[in-house]
Amino acid sequence: MIFLYNNLYFGQEIMGHSKINASKRDHFLSGLITWNGPSSPSCAHTDGVKQFQGLRYRNMSSQIVGKFSQNSQDISQDFQLPSAYESAMEALSTLITQKKRNGIPAISGQNQKLDRMLRYIKILGLEEKIAGLKIIHVAGTKGKGSTCAFCEAILRECGFKTGLFTSPHLIDVRERYRLDGMDICQEKFLQYFWDCWNQLKANVSEDLPMPPLFQFLTVLAFKIFVSEKVDVAIIEVGLGGKLDSTNVIKEPVVCGITSLGMDHMETLGNTLGQIASHKAGILKPQVPAFTVLQLSEAMEVLQERAKELMVSLQVVAPLNLEKLNGARLSLSGDHQLSNAALAVSLCKSWLRSTGNWKRLFEDAYEKDGLPEEFLRGLSAARLSGRGQIVVDPLINTSGGHKRLSGDLTFYLDGAHSPESMDACARWFSASVVERKDMSLSSVSSKVNTMERAWTNGYIKPCNNKDSDEIPKRILLFNCMDARDPQILLPKLVNTCASSGIYFSKAIFVPSISAYTKVTSATSAIPSYIPGKDLSWQFNLQRIWEKIIHGKDVLDQNLKLNASVGVPPREFLYKEASRCGPEDGYFACSAVFPSLPLTINWLRDCVRENPSLRVQVLVTGSLHLVGDVLKLLRR
Repeated sequence: MIFLYNNLYFGQEIMGHSKINASKRDHFLSGLITWNGPSSPSCAHTDGVKQFQGLRYRNMSSQIVGKFSQNSQDISQDFQLPSAYESAMEALSTLITQKKRNGIPAISGQNQKLDRMLRYIKILGLEEKIAGLKIIHVAGTKGKGSTCAFCEAILRECGFKTGLFTSPHLIDVRERYRLDGMDICQEKFLQYFWDCWNQLKANVSEDLPMPPLFQFLTVLAFKIFVSEKVDVAIIEVGLGGKLDSTNVIKEPVVCGITSLGMDHMETLGNTLGQIASHKAGILKPQVPAFTVLQLSEAMEVLQERAKELMVSLQVVAPLNLEKLNGARLSLSGDHQLSNAALAVSLCKSWLRSTGNWKRLFEDAYEKDGLPEEFLRGLSAARLSGRGQIVVDPLINTSGGHKRLSGDLTFYLDGAHSPESMDACARWFSASVVERKDMSLSSVSSKVNTMERAWTNGYIKPCNNKDSDEIPKRILLFNCMDARDPQILLPKLVNTCASSGIYFSKAIFVPSISAYTKVTSATSAIPSYIPGKDLSWQFNLQRIWEKIIHGKDVLDQNLKLNASVGVPPREFLYKEASRCGPEDGYFACSAVFPSLPLTINWLRDCVRENPSLRVQVLVTGSLHLVGDVLKLLRR
């Protein structure tokens, strides 16, 4: 089986890295782009392609091994790498304490959570070592992951060894931990994972159980970054700030707060001021802090908290084209100009506080312009599932001078709040307009295929396509029931419509990933689950059809399950003007029983029609976005 390297942006990262010369890069890529085998290379970011055959982990506790292999009477503690990794995923899954995203945590009392975090850190002997990490700590509602990614890339380009901890992961838990811009390899992940697991397991008591999932992952991040001796650790807050697991950081070098909005109200409060109070909880006495332009209700709370702590809180304006000096942000969307500006200020402050600014740049960039290293970092940062464009790698678009199939392009953004949905709609509208006259014809080299297929930003223009092409813009949507689709869907439709962008169809589909289980990039994916409850997806369809028709056209009491099939391919070709409940399948929308069936159906449609150009916006849930990426990568 031949497939793309497990880091979705690996081609982009290597080809855009200034420190790798062309000959080494080409040699490196030739060994990484394709290979045979069931699993990905384990330590590509340090050792090139490495096949770990018979790699053994003797330090896994027999208690854990037995728990996950109860059918065997004679359990060996020696594991091949893939099975050891799956065992780690099973172990992680046991730490999930909530049945769904908005559930009530099993361990009550948020202050108790931070106390326990400190005890876990002490058990692992990390207390003093964490104090030695030079940390950038970032909270916010929107854009904190992007800001952290920009910070990491900038400081890596400045020559520092970087560690980045973000959440959530989309395909594999190792995405949460980056060392020098690359996901931690399986070998190192397992080494640090079982070390933490065994030490914590040996010290559990009635008042100190094993940490819940995110607390364990946070402790593991500190373990990795301390052990790897990173020069800088960029830490993204998980939820909120004041009571977040990452807020055991006592003395960061600098703090950042990205754009604030209404999200996670069940935990953070029902007003913007209450949410801002939680986010401001990461500010520390006399530690420099930066934020972006905020609504007045949020800004007043941030400034008041900063004043109490004697913190210099600076408000950063979005970057402009003059500052970028012709460079282009690798993360697309106008909202990224604010995230990039915040990252620039955080990195400058970090460099000054650590005594590195004058050493590297003297006073050349105090007022105008950005150092070349900053521009390279802003152009190379990557973050999966946020404003990401993926050309389906299995669809061939030409055979000589004859087109063999249509085009299938996915636009992925995990927006799930009203503010982020508005930004997503603006990004999608601008992207499809920009690509209006672009061709995605096949290329001769695998390197070019990878460079085009997995990108966070824009795709290079090629030749114009056939004039008889049929463009179809499809919405592929799901959201958790903690979200309000009656706000999200109209926001998406109205913002796109204001730019003249309209959807031909909407498809509603359940996600594959479950909140109750941690899976890896190689975990099995069922193509179809008979009898799966699709009532939530039919509710989403009902809301969509009401937006389109201005009234309810679906039976409110309709109860259907996964016995429903996929519509005929003709459904895709029907014009929106034919929308109406008299169709056996609605001409405007459809519920599909599974995501794998949906992807295959879209592929079949474009394969049989060379004139078809399908642009699929995948949004509403990072779970859905991650599932689509996982399927496309396979």
